[in-house]
Amino acid sequence: MRVEIIETERLYLRGFQKEDAVFAISIWNDPEMGEYLPDEAMVEIDEVYLKEIEKLPEDEECCYMIAEFKDTHERVGTCSFIPSEDGKVYDIAYCVHMKYWRNGYATEMARGMVNYAKKQGASKVTVRVNKENAASNAIVKKMGFEVIGETSYKKRGTELEFCDYLYELNLK
Repeated sequence: MRVEIIETERLYLRGFQKEDAVFAISIWNDPEMGEYLPDEAMVEIDEVYLKEIEKLPEDEECCYMIAEFKDTHERVGTCSFIPSEDGKVYDIAYCVHMKYWRNGYATEMARGMVNYAKKQGASKVTVRVNKENAASNAIVKKMGFEVIGETSYKKRGTELEFCDYLYELNLK
């Protein structure tokens, strides 16, 4: 799924490209940056996994994006959203490279996706946040999201059990 560029104050959120795979993997498979993500950090990235990630731009349900600085086009992080079939609910996700943590980029990415969803006629935005992820929980609360439920899952490839809050933001 592709969208036009989403512009925020300091960032462009643009469609994921095959060339972004190694950058995304560097975040998602890092033990610290990917701590709250559902996939385990891999010690070695094999060719099969790399090819899977390179195909993300072709995903018809999820819009995978890269956040980059407007001025330098240096990559800052990854984000995505999945609209419901009727387009009324957008489920978002975001992840910022650790060298840019604590600079407001995750908030800016989330706001950009929320604003985009609103312009598309969505009535709600949802996001799942690990209960232990203090920074991300603070971001969504600051933006006005409210907890509407909880979910749990096993981190793929491990025996670790995680619990998430399911947040919702009403746009109407």
